Amino acid sequence: MKIVDIIEYIGIFAFAISGIRMASLKRFDWFGAYVVGLVTAIGGGTIRDLLLKTTPFWMNNSNYLICTAVALLFVVLFEKNFFRFKNTFFLFDTIGLALFVVVGFEKTILFNYPYWVAVIMATMTGAAGGIIRDILINEAPLIFRKEIYALACVLGSLVYIGLDMLGAEILIKQIFTAATVIVIRFLAVYFKIGLPVLKGEKSEENDF
Repeated sequence: MKIVDIIEYIGIFAFAISGIRMASLKRFDWFGAYVVGLVTAIGGGTIRDLLLKTTPFWMNNSNYLICTAVALLFVVLFEKNFFRFKNTFFLFDTIGLALFVVVGFEKTILFNYPYWVAVIMATMTGAAGGIIRDILINEAPLIFRKEIYALACVLGSLVYIGLDMLGAEILIKQIFTAATVIVIRFLAVYFKIGLPVLKGEKSEENDF
């Protein structure tokens, strides 16, 4: 098994848990939680693969579906201890985001696309699953809020590009890219750093 495959499985597990965690807050049943966890885990990669004109990764390997089921079982078995920690969602979501940026970037490069396309695909791989998750549970997608999210993916991708141009080993590129995403997310949340918000005036009447 390649290192990138291990990274992908860990990312699937982490993102699935983040989705299941959010579903539990909405009082979903086990099946509903599994579905939310699954789309969170495979949504971004599916869109990426369709744009790359290749078969979605999970259709060639049922282990990704099993991995999501294991994530659900993990949450069910350790529910009391698991939900005791308020930052559980943030932790697993950030880990999944960081690892999927690496996977998305490397897969795009493997298809011989330029760096700028890889940046977009890496961001999509990391963030799109969370968008689908938030829509399913009737929440404003995290990527559209003030909190830095997609920008962390972009900056992580730029680190990968810089190290790749310097001829760094693949493991170094993977570690530093994922670490960049994680550190940016933690710093942004801890220091409440965010992008400027558009402040349009609310009006009950239609402007047109």
